[in-house]
Amino acid sequence: MKISATLNKKLKATKLFLCDVDGVLTDGAIYMGHGVESKRFNIRDGLGMKFLQMHGIRVGWVSRRPSSATQQRADDLKIDFLVQHNGGKIEGVEGILRQTGMAWANVCYVGDDVVDIGVLNRAGLAVVVGDGTEDTKKSADYVTKAHGGDGAIREVVEMILKAQNKWKRVIAEYAN
Repeated sequence: MKISATLNKKLKATKLFLCDVDGVLTDGAIYMGHGVESKRFNIRDGLGMKFLQMHGIRVGWVSRRPSSATQQRADDLKIDFLVQHNGGKIEGVEGILRQTGMAWANVCYVGDDVVDIGVLNRAGLAVVVGDGTEDTKKSADYVTKAHGGDGAIREVVEMILKAQNKWKRVIAEYAN
């Protein structure tokens, strides 16, 4: 895939990878019954986020919808930051930026719906999943080929690590 010089520069600047949950890490479906909620997460997306962490990029999730299933998956993957509250996403990301001392320019944010537009407009690298809303795609530097919950995160992870010359190290770690 041919990447523009501008996109490549933004990929290289990424030090903090943040994303929405429902519709990005999942396909947007929520299964409910008998007081229990469950969600389907893509295993390759999870492994991709671990690759980022292994190579010095912090990972966080920002959701307006608190969920025990999200908390469980974040704990399982040892995600660096999890913000789940009914408030604005901009404030959630700004809290993470204060904790890390990083700037918006170092943030790659992946979203899918209009509630993500404010963060996408501020992030150094704004990404929208392939099945994101048309209004949200207008704020994107890149739109994934994959849909939310179906490898979109892994697609972006590989782009970041390749731009930062770290992907070959990932491959080498598992080739022997």
